[in-house]
Amino acid sequence: MITNLTPHTVNLPGRAIPASGQIARVAIILAPAGEHDGVPLVRGTYGEVTGLPDPIDGTIFVVSAMVRLACPARRDLGSPVELVRDPAGRIIGCGALEVNQ
Repeated sequence: MITNLTPHTVNLPGRAIPASGQIARVAIILAPAGEHDGVPLVRGTYGEVTGLPDPIDGTIFVVSAMVRLACPARRDLGSPVELVRDPAGRIIGCGALEVNQ
């Protein structure tokens, strides 16, 4: 089973995974890192992840890459990779889901 915890349908080759209505998100904590040519620079670290259910045997949860990377021990998370774009450059799908190893 695949459950989509993003706010939009994820289109994979031959399969569309609709949004479940539940969204997993991660807080980003920003710290000042100086400036360059008058532009402020910050360093971000991952904070609390919300909206992510406990693992369910046989289920992959589709989440953003940021959520997946904030949870490196979770082997049940997949994020869209090999993005497919339309002629205007908008993302319309992906070729695979990247998982933690």
